[in-house]
Amino acid sequence: MENVVSCNGHEFKEMFAAGASWLEKSVQEINAINVFPVPDGDTGTNMLLTMRSTLEEVDRSSGQTVAEIARAMAQGALMGARGNSGVILSQIFRGLAKGLEAKETISGKDMAAALSEAAQTAYKGLSQPAEGTILTVIRDASEAAREAARSNGDLTRVMTSAVNEAKESVARTPMLLPVLREAGVVDAGGQGLFILLEGALRYLKGELEEMQYNKPQMVVAATGSGVKMPQTSLEQEEPYGYCTNFLLEGQKLNPDKIRSRLEGRGESLVVAGDENTVRVHIHTYDPGAILRYATSLGTLHYIQIQNMDDQHEDFVEMQQEKKPSVQIAVVAVVAGDGMSEVFKSLGTTAIVPGGQTMNPSVREILEAIEKVPSDRVILLPNNKNIVLTASQVEPLTEKKVAVVPTLTLPQGVAALLAFNYEETLEENVTSMGKAMGLVKTVEITRAVRTTQVNGIDITEGQAIGIIDDKEVVAAGNDVGHVLFESLEKADISDAEVITLYYGSEVTGEQAESAVNKLEQSYPGKQVELVNGGQLHYDYIVSLER
Repeated sequence: MENVVSCNGHEFKEMFAAGASWLEKSVQEINAINVFPVPDGDTGTNMLLTMRSTLEEVDRSSGQTVAEIARAMAQGALMGARGNSGVILSQIFRGLAKGLEAKETISGKDMAAALSEAAQTAYKGLSQPAEGTILTVIRDASEAAREAARSNGDLTRVMTSAVNEAKESVARTPMLLPVLREAGVVDAGGQGLFILLEGALRYLKGELEEMQYNKPQMVVAATGSGVKMPQTSLEQEEPYGYCTNFLLEGQKLNPDKIRSRLEGRGESLVVAGDENTVRVHIHTYDPGAILRYATSLGTLHYIQIQNMDDQHEDFVEMQQEKKPSVQIAVVAVVAGDGMSEVFKSLGTTAIVPGGQTMNPSVREILEAIEKVPSDRVILLPNNKNIVLTASQVEPLTEKKVAVVPTLTLPQGVAALLAFNYEETLEENVTSMGKAMGLVKTVEITRAVRTTQVNGIDITEGQAIGIIDDKEVVAAGNDVGHVLFESLEKADISDAEVITLYYGSEVTGEQAESAVNKLEQSYPGKQVELVNGGQLHYDYIVSLER
């Protein structure tokens, strides 16, 4: 079924059945990255159980058209919604059903319109919708689908656009939600939705047999090359309360009014449904008060009240059990808050503070290696004075440690970008070593004494330019002049990407001025600016070929 123009009700149902099967294969991985709205490790489970109820309702119905199947799906999702993610997923199916009313078959244009309705409905269900979640992912996917449909895209093409954008949207979630960025993971609900849609697309492409022997690939945060383990602790400052979830049946129910009445009584409030059936999810310290209010409106069914503190403890235990499963850890010696953030965002497992004039000891590096959750470790010294120290660590630990002898921070960045979690330790060491050799580093620092080097007269306090941490090539009182003279001698014209990391003594305005001059002097080059925050170096420049 390649390049499917449209499909009927049965095929529509099979699309999402395939999506649910694909989702089921990733439940544990999704649970493991569940840190928002609370780290309770059940998002994957809740989404799967919601999908099972969705499909069971379709099996019970006699519907044949896409509209009838979609309506049954929406009802099943509402009745069986579990947890925050499940209730939002039920809203998505409700929106799909609304967008597919009276449709016997579904085309690419129909799917785009339905996904747009799904996004709008999902947002309406929350009292305080947060970006960087499943909501963002469904909205971004719907916008991509709508754009594809404008060019008369068939169903496969529209779904492909939606799925590709959903993947990119999931990768961006840590940029929008600080708790995800801090934990180093993507949003679990968004991840689940992407996998569900990807499974549906695979059905359209005729890949059911391949799906039997493969597993979905988890999306990696756009800010890094690998997912870190969420930072969790049993010693939270305040309790999480109770996850309260129930179905309310009655007459002339008003979901908007119910949502308004429950706002302020808890967190993560989701109210979904219609005048006859309403699904409520809320995190509250007083579930009794919520239930008393609900019983005044109608009859309650499927009541679930879970102590989230107990769930959190179980989640922490699960994370502890998963820690040894990290295949290869990367430990890097880094100076500067900004530079540390760069290395963390690229998947570094542990940072050892240090660099020029503050070389860490063997003990400090060893302690970092012993703490990382892996028996295989790659160590990036990022300074020629630390390479020897790093080499002393290997015989002091039972872990297998390999040093990639990076001499500068840009070399360390290049090495990290070449790191591949699917390769062996030895393969990574080789590829990272090659990658660091493709980067030339220019550092602008200050002379600590008056001297002469390479025929260059240097006065104490002057700015000096160094290439690859070994060759002094320029000196002078004007930092900007020394910077550009050093870049010329480093053959900047051969570089494709120029990254300028500015230090703690350089203002943002000064750094922006330097970048503007670079862009004017070397048009066509990709120039990037990063606040490295490093001490002793006004600028560290990476020249990538």
